[in-house]
Amino acid sequence: MKYLVMVQGSQADYEAMTGKASAHSPAWSEQDLQAMYAFMGELNNDLAESGELVDANGLAEPARTRHVSLDGDGRPVITDGPYGETKELLAGYWVLDCESLERVTEIAVRVARCPEPAGIPSYPVVIRPIPDIGGGDV
Repeated sequence: MKYLVMVQGSQADYEAMTGKASAHSPAWSEQDLQAMYAFMGELNNDLAESGELVDANGLAEPARTRHVSLDGDGRPVITDGPYGETKELLAGYWVLDCESLERVTEIAVRVARCPEPAGIPSYPVVIRPIPDIGGGDV
């Protein structure tokens, strides 16, 4: 079964990773960033070797987000943002093909153990099954 494993973050978290501390999150050092990158690289390599990795990516900061919706007359409404005041959003993801929910949960626990500076906000790692609609799962 395929699963989407997601990590969250806020604009303040992205800014902290560039060295800009806030009341929300302390600044990351270069060593903190390198530890995170090394951890994620090793995790992705392990998942690729096991054949469970389908896709993975980190996402650009929330300030570079664009929302597209329709007004009452069906015309597009395009809004850039959200910005720093916005709550957490999707920061990165993995699409994994695992034999069980227990296995993908083991991987999510590993993701949750990613090294990070003390005092940063803690977000859950979210697991969502991806139904095989063509195969009957809904």
